[in-house]
Amino acid sequence: MMYKVLLTDNIALEALGVFEQYDDFEAVRTETLPPDELKKEIADCDAIVVRSPTKLSADVIAAAKKLRYIGRAGVGVDNIDVQAASERGIVVMNSPGGNTVSTAEYTIGMILALARRIPQAHRSVTEGGWDRKAFRGTELSGKTLGIVGLGRVGREVARRMLAFEMRVLGTDPFVDDATAARSGAQLVDFETLLRDSDVVTVHVPLTEDTRGLIGQKEIDAMRDGAFLINCARGGVVSEDALLSALDRLD
Repeated sequence: MMYKVLLTDNIALEALGVFEQYDDFEAVRTETLPPDELKKEIADCDAIVVRSPTKLSADVIAAAKKLRYIGRAGVGVDNIDVQAASERGIVVMNSPGGNTVSTAEYTIGMILALARRIPQAHRSVTEGGWDRKAFRGTELSGKTLGIVGLGRVGREVARRMLAFEMRVLGTDPFVDDATAARSGAQLVDFETLLRDSDVVTVHVPLTEDTRGLIGQKEIDAMRDGAFLINCARGGVVSEDALLSALDRLD
């Protein structure tokens, strides 16, 4: 029996190779497809593997008459209608550890870029400027990092930022003091973290409970000049509140 697997979003070629080593799998790798094309491609598939761009809504899932498995190459499944899949008996799986280190490193890159004003300095130099004093930046040593969400990524960020001699605070309703301490973080409540942190970084999934978690009230509670990093999901931070805060800086 032949099983057809659709790999979307130009997923890494290594993933295609995993299936090609078996004679009973037909694996098809595509770019991110518009919904109508996706419905046609998925119609006779037994499984599909997606990244963030592909949205598996209820009507897309309904078009997949043979679908048995949905694989998410990443952590979040907010681009998948899990309820619709479950009602059809389709198993939804993610890969929570797949991009943990990459996301943690990217987060640290964003923190450094803000602290050392790298984007602003780069733009100035490419425009012909060389005003070093204007882009002096801020040392991270001795500052406080607040991590919202001490899951896999949050804990990896905590461990790495200790090397910068930062004080690390964390908040997470599902983590105890001992778990936080093993990553070098001190567990505090959300309000304390916002008030005491020079850098706030967000590492929570997008759910109904976390949507808009960082809004106007939370941004107003942060220190003047504090940095806000979101390498999780965009919906965790209210765009309206963020825009309002940026407008006030101008």
